[in-house]
Amino acid sequence: MHNGTILLVDDEPEIIKLMQIYLENEGYRLLVARDGLEALEQVNREQIDVMVLDVMMPNMDGIEACMKIRETEHFPIIMLSAKGQDMDKITGLSVGADDYVTKPFSPLELVARIKSQLRRVRKYTQSSPVLEHEIVLDELSINAVTHEVTLAGEPVKLTPREFAIVEFLARHRGQVLSMEQIYEKVWKEQYLESNNTLMVHVRKIREKIETDPRKPKYLKTVWGIGYKMVKFD
Repeated sequence: MHNGTILLVDDEPEIIKLMQIYLENEGYRLLVARDGLEALEQVNREQIDVMVLDVMMPNMDGIEACMKIRETEHFPIIMLSAKGQDMDKITGLSVGADDYVTKPFSPLELVARIKSQLRRVRKYTQSSPVLEHEIVLDELSINAVTHEVTLAGEPVKLTPREFAIVEFLARHRGQVLSMEQIYEKVWKEQYLESNNTLMVHVRKIREKIETDPRKPKYLKTVWGIGYKMVKFD
């Protein structure tokens, strides 16, 4: 019995060997792919709990692979990249990644990030069944069981993190929630004011659920505090 299946997608043999030692010592089952195409094959064959996905790879890079995987899968994805610029992080997060680690990294830090993602997913899937399963806000419908969102009857594709933000705000519709409250609820870690990750996710959500993202109908900004989902009578 293992603690979970981790798919490591990287074309550097040294990283694969190093992480194999650390992850197997922690009781995880490790699968390996050396580019995005191999990763897609593994995803089609195996039940993945967390994916660690390098950005720079031959054949198909991590950004393209992440976009394709997010069309059907909702497991956590941690991006790896030798680039540390904010724009690279924003790109990874905006295409559906849940976390981002910059190379060179500490194997212990990566293992800790994997554990954090697993805890978040398992806690979420074991949440109380008394919560309402479907939330309807005018033409926006959020189904907490199937993780499906529709707008005027048309499906809206949200990443798992985007869905978690929308559901949390929708359950507290009409209430103003601080950025700290939202971040710590969804990411399960301490919020830092210099972190613009939540803002990036909100922008991507608005592009998907708002007719005019610059004049949002559903997800409002409350300047200096945070965000709220509008409550409709």
